[in-house]
Amino acid sequence: MPEDRWYSVGGIAEYLGVKRDTLYKWIVRKKMPAHKAGRLWKFRKKEVDKWIKTGKAV
Repeated sequence: MPEDRWYSVGGIAEYLGVKRDTLYKWIVRKKMPAHKAGRLWKFRKKEVDKWIKTGKAV
């Protein structure tokens, strides 16, 4: 996965091996780094990796 592109909920869910519903919960409850583009959520892989490494996903 290239580092500089934007990923959809489905793409990041597949990358992390979790369900889409889990991502939506993480965005609201655990402040997962996500950006709203209209009605869609978009993610940067680098930001998501950093968020996970800091232990905020637990």
